[in-house]
Amino acid sequence: TKLAGEHLCQLYYRNYGLHVVSLRYFTVYGPRQRPDMAFHRFIRSLLQGSPLRIYGDGEQTRDFTYVSDAVEANLLALREGVEGMVFNIGGGSRVSLKEAIKVLERITGRQSQIIYDRPQKGDVRHTFADTSRAQAILGFSPKIPLEEGLLKEVEWVKMALASGLI
Repeated sequence: TKLAGEHLCQLYYRNYGLHVVSLRYFTVYGPRQRPDMAFHRFIRSLLQGSPLRIYGDGEQTRDFTYVSDAVEANLLALREGVEGMVFNIGGGSRVSLKEAIKVLERITGRQSQIIYDRPQKGDVRHTFADTSRAQAILGFSPKIPLEEGLLKEVEWVKMALASGLI
């Protein structure tokens, strides 16, 4: 559906001159993340002492992108002269779920209890954003490394749990 939407935007750009730019985000995370997303679920499980559920073996990798880096990419894409172009927006490093969980364990000071489940149908084994075009044309460069971004998300989840927001 994302690719179909991108193609529809390109169609309107070419046929009607609608100013469009397509940004392909790679696994955006951070404070206020949807509660059904992996990092939010992992953090809550660690803080509450409940098991983490991983679909697959945990060796699958993602290019995690902190939310403020995604926002910066949006602002950079507002520049004139990039209409009709497509850019990959990623965090700049490919990390396995197991590695990310180890980072969360360090941040929270808690050991995870992992339950492995069957991989979800259609789930891609590895993702990694080639952001060279976004770097060259937009000047995009991710600023927030994974550990710093996860620390900010953990702090937000702690606050939200304590205040009853989630």
